[in-house]
Amino acid sequence: MKNKAISYPYVGWMGLFVVAPILIITLYAFTTDDGGFTLSNFQDMAQYTSAFGRSFLLAAIATVVCLLIGYPLAYLLARESGWLHRMANMLIMLPMWMNFLLRTYSWKFLLERHGLINTLLGLFGLGPFQMIDTQGAIVLGMVYNFLPYMVLPIFSVIEKIDPKVIEAAQDLGADSITVFRRVILPLSLPGVLSGITMVFIPSVSTFAISRLLGGSKTLLLGNLIDMQFLGSAYNPHLGSAISLVMMVIVMVCMAVMNHFGDGEEGVTL
Repeated sequence: MKNKAISYPYVGWMGLFVVAPILIITLYAFTTDDGGFTLSNFQDMAQYTSAFGRSFLLAAIATVVCLLIGYPLAYLLARESGWLHRMANMLIMLPMWMNFLLRTYSWKFLLERHGLINTLLGLFGLGPFQMIDTQGAIVLGMVYNFLPYMVLPIFSVIEKIDPKVIEAAQDLGADSITVFRRVILPLSLPGVLSGITMVFIPSVSTFAISRLLGGSKTLLLGNLIDMQFLGSAYNPHLGSAISLVMMVIVMVCMAVMNHFGDGEEGVTL
């Protein structure tokens, strides 16, 4: 009974700040301004199909880039020790100690037509290049802000791999590539799946990065939802419908990744 009592504050917190908002969004998504039931909010989403596709495409690209950069970095960190290990961890975490908007504004200053990067390139007779207000700038902002969420889960999993398992594989005649492919990679897949989830979800729903680095030329789901609740195109019912559909799609993606992650903890020699 005492153990159940300890969980009551947590259950109340989840009910108030997680379940209740979802129920409110669901109610708004299926109703009109006068409270009547309708499916027209979902039908109106058809005009924003391109925003859905663009959001998931850019989020997928950012996730792949984070994985290509984050996995080797996490692997190298897990194999290092001493001051280099601590220094690298600090450098990865350091940007996260600053405000999210401040980090994004910094990239805006760097990528502007008369920003620092174009100014430096101008010294060599290059540019100026149009880097700001592009989809590439949005992906760059996503990678920069969410890369630690890819590195840290993979790093924590690889670091816990028992060195005796690697030594056993080497004793059986496996070279370095085989050890990585047959031992380290399968054992690190839970961290990879966690990293993919932690990067993809905030990337597909971001609106600050796309607004600051993409300008008005690139409309993503986060910006679209923001417009429905706070912008000139005020329509909380349509915004709720878009939010609900996006949440369902994200949950399906998570379920698929978790399905492929089942049973990957084993090692095949």
